[in-house]
Amino acid sequence: MLITTEVIGYIAATLTTLSFLPQALLTLKTRNTESLSLSMYSLFTTGVLLWLIYGVSISDKAIIFANSITFLLALSILSFKIYNTLRDRQ
Repeated sequence: MLITTEVIGYIAATLTTLSFLPQALLTLKTRNTESLSLSMYSLFTTGVLLWLIYGVSISDKAIIFANSITFLLALSILSFKIYNTLRDRQ
């Protein structure tokens, strides 16, 4: 069986997205972001958005697929982190 670079891209995209899923689900379930770094999640979410834009610009479906899902999960976590940080300041 010949494995093409496109197949490798989809496998890599699936694995990296799945590796992020347990943290995302735990955070969304508990809404606990105390141990998460706001600066790290801000940078990470921005980086994923830029990868998504890059994937769209070169029409790479594997990059678009992985980064669309990861961006939505990361943005959800970042939103909870910002909300919790602002709430704790009051």
